[in-house]
Amino acid sequence: MAETIETVVTYLEMRQNPHRHVPPPANLKLLLMRAESPPVHFYRYLYDTVGDGLMWIDRKVMSDAELASNISDELVEVYVLYVSGVPAGYFEVDARGKPTEAELKYFGLIREFHGRGLGKYLLSEAITACWAHAPERVIVDTCTFDGPIALPLYQKMGFVPYDRRPKLYTLPEGMAVDMLLRQ
Repeated sequence: MAETIETVVTYLEMRQNPHRHVPPPANLKLLLMRAESPPVHFYRYLYDTVGDGLMWIDRKVMSDAELASNISDELVEVYVLYVSGVPAGYFEVDARGKPTEAELKYFGLIREFHGRGLGKYLLSEAITACWAHAPERVIVDTCTFDGPIALPLYQKMGFVPYDRRPKLYTLPEGMAVDMLLRQ
């Protein structure tokens, strides 16, 4: 029998481009690069590693073909942050919804890179990438499974909550909550 879990999702929006530049942390060799049509295995590495212990499920249940179709769409952009040549985090911009919206779909850092001042810098770059699509608003959501600083960081960078509601996930057969938390 499939296991179900509940979370509370906060939906946020930004209706004006803040034109805020956050400089990268000093003394780190950084490179932010768009991964154009990334291979599924590389995307899964990023998704699984950034989502480690955070109950990221959505992309785990997609087939390789479905995931490849999503991440290779011309209106989806995947950006990878490298620190000293090593992937440290990523974000995904999805402009496939309404023509007036850009969505920051996934955003995060690999655990080993937390606490170095990279989150605020990477989010600033993600916001800039979203506004490059010239939307009327940029949207993002976060849930109670995400790290405790996710919601405050989004708000600090200019996002405003517009809705909050519970969401029930049904895990695929054979996948258990403790299995997700171990990864």
